[in-house]
Amino acid sequence: MKIKLSSVMVSDQEKALAFYTGVLGFVKKNDIPMGSHRWLTVVSPEGHDDVELLLEPLGFPPARSFQKALYDAGIPATAFASADVQGEYDRLVGLGVSFKTAPTPAGTTIIAAFDDTCGNWIQLYQDQD
Repeated sequence: MKIKLSSVMVSDQEKALAFYTGVLGFVKKNDIPMGSHRWLTVVSPEGHDDVELLLEPLGFPPARSFQKALYDAGIPATAFASADVQGEYDRLVGLGVSFKTAPTPAGTTIIAAFDDTCGNWIQLYQDQD
């Protein structure tokens, strides 16, 4: 068993696609119309092409409440690994990304959290072996 697909709920799929590709640097893999929404996935150019992140529309009313509750509590919706959290932080701040948490040591990792502009805090982490 392995993870091939994970998702993050987004308030606006088009805005999310622009942010996740144009700012974060992911690459669009699938964009399939599904009525008023899309099956919209991105992959990391640094990872395996078969590990996808679904930019999931908030089509189910309780999803909006759940997303807002996580955001208001400061809980990241998901986390992305980075070999250089400080470098990513500097790059993203330079692109105007808003961070809730600057790079901070946390046990054996360094973490930071940013706003994805689509209703989520996203955590970056770097293992320190």
